[in-house]
Amino acid sequence: MSRDIHAQALQQEHTAPADTLLSVRDLAVNFRVASGSWPWQKSMLRAVNGISFEMRRGETLGLVGESGCGKSTLARALIGLAPVASGSVRWHGEETVFGARRRLVALRRGAQMIFQDPLASLDPRMSIGEIVAEPLRTHAPQLGRAEIACRVLTMLERVGLSAHHVERRAHEFSGGQCQRVGIARALIGEPQLVICDEPVSALDVSIQAQIVNLLRDLQRELGLSLLFVAHDLAVVKALSHRVMVMYLGRVMELGDRDAVYGAPGHPYTRALLDAVPVPDPARARERHAPLLTGDIPSPLRPPSGCAFRTRCANASGRCAEAPPPAALIGSTHSIVTCWHPRIADDLPAA
Repeated sequence: MSRDIHAQALQQEHTAPADTLLSVRDLAVNFRVASGSWPWQKSMLRAVNGISFEMRRGETLGLVGESGCGKSTLARALIGLAPVASGSVRWHGEETVFGARRRLVALRRGAQMIFQDPLASLDPRMSIGEIVAEPLRTHAPQLGRAEIACRVLTMLERVGLSAHHVERRAHEFSGGQCQRVGIARALIGEPQLVICDEPVSALDVSIQAQIVNLLRDLQRELGLSLLFVAHDLAVVKALSHRVMVMYLGRVMELGDRDAVYGAPGHPYTRALLDAVPVPDPARARERHAPLLTGDIPSPLRPPSGCAFRTRCANASGRCAEAPPPAALIGSTHSIVTCWHPRIADDLPAA
């Protein structure tokens, strides 16, 4: 029942299905992890549990949630870097997870990733020029050395580096410069989708703004779609067209940025927004008490029913009985997975 509702909600959400690049349905990623004193004592960790969404051309989808909720695992699973237990990932309508390998290769050609740790993601034995050129050697073997070198120089300049950086190694660069190299490597193959796995969380605040502005400029210039994974809600708000909120491997809310930030329907989304610091003391005093208490439960032993119920101020007996279905709510048309959603139409006028 919930799958049908979710599929119907996703279908209604998109006004132009032809603009869909990536379609994800009921995606699950499981890991067997040690759970006792003996090596054979294993438990199933459901890192991603039945997630569905779509990526459109030219949009930025922000993916937020607390640490350990499955954001990075989901991002890696989309391009085959994490094992998928079940579900579907379609790239331009073709299945990539359980389809022919050529389809996964096509996805990796069209969808690239920028990693969280800029230095660790670069091979210390390779020069910057070799690192940036690697996608071309893999996906465009017909190109000659001169053409590859020309494209590498052009891309380095586009991300704010210069020709004299080509022969250097990663350890000679700052964190921000290393992330620019990672961005150049991701973009040199002319992908349509770039998955950004917390690309600024390891950088200084001043450098974060530079990288965010660079990504925004490159998106406009190249017509990119971005899946932007982050825990900084201010950065996500600045970049995203839509926002997806995850908790314990599940989607809690998915909707347009203004709807999610202005009239959040899920209590977890409201709690995350209430936890954002407010620099104005007067405004801070006007805010109601945070709705989020306690720690996130162990994904090895998630709560029955709604995954968020043990930390939710609105939880009822029904929340423990069964997981809530995903449904469209109010005039904002956000998808919310909650038995007691807050509907914008019912809110008092400001």
